Amino acid sequence: MTLASPPAAPARTLMVHLKLLGMAALWGAAWPAGKVVASQVPALTASVWRFAFSLLLLMAWLLARSGTRTLQVLSRRQWAGLALGGALGVFGYAAFFLMGLQHLPAGRAALVVTTNPVLTLLLAAWWFGERLTARLALGMGLAVLGAVVVLTHGAPWTLFTGGAGVGELLLLGCVVCWSGYTLLGKKLLGGIDALTTTAVTAGFGLALLILAAWGVDGAALAQPLTRGTEWWAALLFMVVGSTVLAYAWYFEGVAALGAGAASAYISLVPVFGVAVATVWLGEALDASLILGGAVVLAGMAVMNRARR
Repeated sequence: MTLASPPAAPARTLMVHLKLLGMAALWGAAWPAGKVVASQVPALTASVWRFAFSLLLLMAWLLARSGTRTLQVLSRRQWAGLALGGALGVFGYAAFFLMGLQHLPAGRAALVVTTNPVLTLLLAAWWFGERLTARLALGMGLAVLGAVVVLTHGAPWTLFTGGAGVGELLLLGCVVCWSGYTLLGKKLLGGIDALTTTAVTAGFGLALLILAAWGVDGAALAQPLTRGTEWWAALLFMVVGSTVLAYAWYFEGVAALGAGAASAYISLVPVFGVAVATVWLGEALDASLILGGAVVLAGMAVMNRARR
């Protein structure tokens, strides 16, 4: 018994890394799926339907696994933190995500969001005192430079002449919301498991999405009932894969490896996103997308090496 125990920890760690890899693939494919969804239905309405189905699955999973036990032990402070997490990581991120995709190609949008780990690290250094080294700074600089190349279609100087449009600004909102959600999760997961965190934040976020969609979209909330098979297939993929599984796996990674290590896997999201968008939607691969993407991934590689 004692001789068989030591390998368990490396095996569990490997499984966490595999889940984070799966998370990156699911989130990468979510960009072209989201493009299909956002092209036919208003962004807030689409987000309401996405998270309504997601919450049903998450609550069914949670109740089947542990009943209401993990909910009953939450403190008022934890409930408040989870409510803030829902506002940032579900309401804010989902709204910016689909509104951004109404203005930009899916592959380009997926590349911009790889700057998530950069902002996460900077905020972690500020809030939690995590150490920043020269190599980490170099990696962050490369990642930001690559994202700027992608954002501006290879003309970084246009950032100072109004070249970045509404879609780019909306995607930066995604980055801010997700970084805040990740760091908040680092605080919350000390006493709350990943599934409970994901389910409860989805519930709070859905409530905010319904209020916003009711005020902005009105009768358009019923539009999905008239959509075709492709729209529903894209939505259900986002529900099951990109929301339920990916969110749970991400928070499991944050709990096991830390916010910085888990968020590093986001650097793989554009690889999957661009590949799926090219095959599924037939999006073109222009030079700025390829060059900027390569610089972003180089920056993320430098950051990951610096962490190790």
